[in-house]
Amino acid sequence: MIKQLPISLPGGRKSDVRSQFAALCYRVRKKKVQILLITSRNTKRWIVPKGWPMDGKTPAESAAIEAWEEAGVRGQSDGRCIGIFSYSKETDTQGELPCLAMVFAVEVTSLADVYPEVSERKRTWVSRKRAAKMVEEPELARILLDFDPRFYG
Repeated sequence: MIKQLPISLPGGRKSDVRSQFAALCYRVRKKKVQILLITSRNTKRWIVPKGWPMDGKTPAESAAIEAWEEAGVRGQSDGRCIGIFSYSKETDTQGELPCLAMVFAVEVTSLADVYPEVSERKRTWVSRKRAAKMVEEPELARILLDFDPRFYG
């Protein structure tokens, strides 16, 4: 387990950072890796759970909280960043923000039927290859395609 320090955001708005933490939620069924994708709230694009840094939480903890809130996932991560992807985030107040998302593998141990954003998103289990085709961000597609849980989780 890699030791991460919590992030402290005194006096700053979390949107000033423009860094996000993402959860690559996965499971292995019949020796096949499956990736959990969710829809974004506004555009309904297929994405991985992600969100802004959280005061007092490590990046991996923030990713795990987002996985719960957005996809109903409970799971385990070893805390290692497995990749970074860039994208533009549409905001109501600031327009488009350029963002970098650090990705953390989360092995799904349970999937809830009721979770905070259940009415706002859809979710689906797909192969790595299918997941890579479904997301719009080329760097995220490469991370999904190359992901091997024998090295992470």
